Amino acid sequence: MANHKSALKRIRNSETKRLRNRYQHKTTRNAVKKLKETTQKKEAEKLLPEVISMVDKLAKKNIIHDNKAANLKSQLAKHVAAL
Repeated sequence: MANHKSALKRIRNSETKRLRNRYQHKTTRNAVKKLKETTQKKEAEKLLPEVISMVDKLAKKNIIHDNKAANLKSQLAKHVAAL
């Protein structure tokens, strides 16, 4: 167990951030999945900017790596263009 007040606070903060990161990551993964399953070009073109924005936010906060974000965005753009 932690011996200092600051260590206890750090544990509380870490848990809060972990839960927030998990929620944002899962939400983004669901949005990516929804976009990949879309077969209508109009709907996909409407969803693409929103999903790209979500991916960029994850990369900015270091929840996912920058290169992973770039690869995801590229994949999604290719998918939408192919519809």
